[in-house]
Amino acid sequence: MSSDTEEDYGRDEKQPIDGSDANRPRVYFRRWIMVGLFCMYSMSNAYQWIHLNIIANVILRYYNASLPGDSYQKQMAIDWLSMIYMLAYIPLIFPATWLLDRKGLRVVGLAGTLLNCLGAWLKCASVSPDRFGVLMFAQTICAIAQIFILGIPARLAAVWFGPNEVSTATAIGVFGNQVGVAIGFLVPPEIVPNSASLDQIGHDLSMMFYGTAGVTSALFLLVVFVFKKKPPVPPSKAQAMAVEQAAGEKYGKSLLRLVKNKGFILLTVTYGINTGSYYAISTLLNPIVLHYFPDQELNAGRIGLTIVLAGVLGSILAGIWLDKTRTYKGTTIGIYLLSMLGMVAFTFLTKYVNQIWVLFVVGGILGFFMTGYLPVGFEFAAELTYPESEGTSSGLLNASAQFFGIILTIGMGLLVNKVSPLEANITVSAALLLGTILTGLIKSDLRRQAAEKRDQDTQKVKQEIFLETKFTSNGICGDETKLNVDDSVTSDDERI
Repeated sequence: MSSDTEEDYGRDEKQPIDGSDANRPRVYFRRWIMVGLFCMYSMSNAYQWIHLNIIANVILRYYNASLPGDSYQKQMAIDWLSMIYMLAYIPLIFPATWLLDRKGLRVVGLAGTLLNCLGAWLKCASVSPDRFGVLMFAQTICAIAQIFILGIPARLAAVWFGPNEVSTATAIGVFGNQVGVAIGFLVPPEIVPNSASLDQIGHDLSMMFYGTAGVTSALFLLVVFVFKKKPPVPPSKAQAMAVEQAAGEKYGKSLLRLVKNKGFILLTVTYGINTGSYYAISTLLNPIVLHYFPDQELNAGRIGLTIVLAGVLGSILAGIWLDKTRTYKGTTIGIYLLSMLGMVAFTFLTKYVNQIWVLFVVGGILGFFMTGYLPVGFEFAAELTYPESEGTSSGLLNASAQFFGIILTIGMGLLVNKVSPLEANITVSAALLLGTILTGLIKSDLRRQAAEKRDQDTQKVKQEIFLETKFTSNGICGDETKLNVDDSVTSDDERI
């Protein structure tokens, strides 16, 4: 493979007239290719998380011969096709984050896409009613791939994007995951309907699995040839310092500092409750919808699609809002409170209004705020923990989300099967109320912003000293003499 050069990265800036600012922070056009490619392979992995559970009743029928025990145990086995993503993440995120800090984005991207591709191909070998074990093993491989994907958005944004773009870039990175879930809700019910013939279901599953394997193989090859570790010059000094410190830092010491950070610990718990609730609802959406509206598998997938698409919009708007206002705590509390109110509406309108269109409306409201919270949580954590690695902080947030996701999914599944979906949804509403209260206790300690301000103040002082010295030595003072020592990132339409 050829060595990386400036031209390989498609700089937004023109080459400096002299070499004096060759190391000045700058952004490159390749940053959009990087985040776009990441979105695509994150999308494919998120799709594989939910594409089986949204047709849970079909999967249960097809693999019934190799499923254990009574009806509750069979349903729980199907639920574990989703929960294995959550379980695998918790112990493996620590070595994955260590690998991200030491080896960078490229190595982690290669690991994630390779495992994702391998799991997709193994699913092609699982199409037989007696091979549920093979299907679970393949899903486990995909779940392991996830640990090299979920924590990437904040790190990729920090490595490639300028200070005024990081929140938007993080939101775009999360966007890929959300779109993958949306496709996972929409496509499987269309490809694998609840046919009366098991042979037909097997044929439909094969079509779905081979299609997924082809897409993931193409994405792996793209990462091999296109994905880069970092740009030649960092986008800002504060972000460069954080990444460099993470690479040279003892991982255990970094974890210890994060554990001692009270604000971050509170955010870790509240992020876990919110995102874990989203995971539980997504996993159990099929049985919840079918409980109130029998034979509506297609609409169950479409409701899931509505939840996710509304969340995509919420994520992007939240990222743009944060870049413009930097009101991290206020935005976090507001979105959390509205997520809780959306869940309350979903709970009671689903039960007492016997119209399926109502599920689409309240599902969209719920998704807009609950999923819109994801990039806000990542960026708030990066602020609270600077200069610690974004990969470490986001990894711990996601580990918390997986932990609470398992607890809430098992609890909701038990209530749905043994009591009713109403009690299950009330439980999630209560959990979100607790999360809202705890969010209000987080102190707004915006360390990354403070570092950027200190750097800007230092540059301003240097400029004033230089001008004073120059004017004193020349004995003149005019508007024509000016030096730009600002640390901002410029594009080629701003530079001569």
